[in-house]
Amino acid sequence: MAGAGKRLQQLLQAKPYLITLGLAGILVIVSGLAAIGIGLGKVNEPQLEIIEASMAPAVPLKILIDIGGAVEKPGIYEFSSEARVNDALVAAGGLAAEADRDWVSQNLNLAGKLTDGAKIYVPFQDETNINKDAPSLRKGESLNINTASLAELDTLWGIGPATGQKIIDSRPYAKIEELLEKKIVKSNVYEAIKDKITVL
Repeated sequence: MAGAGKRLQQLLQAKPYLITLGLAGILVIVSGLAAIGIGLGKVNEPQLEIIEASMAPAVPLKILIDIGGAVEKPGIYEFSSEARVNDALVAAGGLAAEADRDWVSQNLNLAGKLTDGAKIYVPFQDETNINKDAPSLRKGESLNINTASLAELDTLWGIGPATGQKIIDSRPYAKIEELLEKKIVKSNVYEAIKDKITVL
């Protein structure tokens, strides 16, 4: 062992460049191991997966509609918020035979969207059967329901011959609200005529 060490020492003294080559070789080996270690570290590094949150589809809201008057099945129905007036009439079984179809075509927008809590009322023919030959009220003039004739009452919106006769038969009136209290006219008819009638 001593002899081998001595010979190595003589060799290095004779050829000093071997020391440089040896150090360079060690440096290359160390660098390679370091690179491998870094590469392994990158391979083992956990991958973060980014998942974009998707918007959940909007659920249509439910609304309630009161459908009354001259329809086959009056009542309260539930619809989606995208439903139309025509959908409401279909759900109520369609128009009754006594429905005033002219009024419907002139006043109801079948393509209109429904709103929660709305009421759709389809009048009967006798509610809108206005006698065109009857005298009409002048602007600002009110009709006295205690003294008006059947022809005069017939000029009011929603008051046909049958309802007009009920008004006459239930006289006298102390106030116009008695038309509702005595159940002579429906609320929608009363709202339409209350500014055109009086008891004085």
